[in-house]
Amino acid sequence: METILSINQLTKVYGPLKAVNNLSFTIEKGNVYGILGPNGSGKSTTLGMVLNVVNKTSGEFKWFDGAESTHEALKKVGAIIEHPNFYPYMTAAQNLELVCKIKGVPSHKVEEKLEVVGLLDRKDSKFRTFSLGMKQRLAIASALLNDPEILILDEPTNGLDPQGIHQIREIIRKIASDGTTILLASHLLDEVEKVCSHVVIIRKGVKLYSGPVDGINASHGFFELEAENTELLQQFLNEHPSIGKVSLKGNLVTAIIEEPMSASDINQYLFEKGLSLSYLIKRKESLEEQFLQLTNQTTA
Repeated sequence: METILSINQLTKVYGPLKAVNNLSFTIEKGNVYGILGPNGSGKSTTLGMVLNVVNKTSGEFKWFDGAESTHEALKKVGAIIEHPNFYPYMTAAQNLELVCKIKGVPSHKVEEKLEVVGLLDRKDSKFRTFSLGMKQRLAIASALLNDPEILILDEPTNGLDPQGIHQIREIIRKIASDGTTILLASHLLDEVEKVCSHVVIIRKGVKLYSGPVDGINASHGFFELEAENTELLQQFLNEHPSIGKVSLKGNLVTAIIEEPMSASDINQYLFEKGLSLSYLIKRKESLEEQFLQLTNQTTA
């Protein structure tokens, strides 16, 4: 698969603060990637470095095959890393036509991209009359004018109402379905889970996970069990080679599963030990629980 961007041990230091710390990951063509992490985790700084608006302290990044200079490679990149900045007294179409002149793109692209973001019917409306969501959609249209191979978005739904969030997510899906690679930074787990195929999770500038979104939730889950003899139940579970951590809360015993195992497997094992269960259920940690564990933000 073609590599769009490769990052190797990228680091950014501001005085005593390491905003990004030895970050490495790869963006492959045709996927939707999310850089996910709490506010202040280094997401925007990372995007700034690969877009040449923030100077790196050390490490390296390479666009496409590395044969071109970063300046040339960025001509094939579309990006929105700040709030939309257009002329308020100009119409949507006029603003995009100006961007076309700056980018050296034919002006016939304007209506094509306005249609992609659902603003063609407002092409003659002045920018100052647009809602925040419409302004963000116009910014996406602007970033698409040069038909980029990758679109980079920093917190694309920040500050939007639920309808605006839904519209932006649908546009992202539509753009991705046309084959454009997308990289978006977000602190919203829900956003990444709904639109991304791959995720890079960072906290305090350090990578915690990189891979498919489904891969975060690759654990085998856990059992919740109850029996009359709680102490014996815990003992037998601790003796089982496929059971990890065993904990007790009230009368409920929780057992982490370390290898594939069904509820009937553990029920049979305990029955053969002479122990009958009064309650047994197998659960899988949600993506949210996994994320909170990774970023050490559990409420416990």
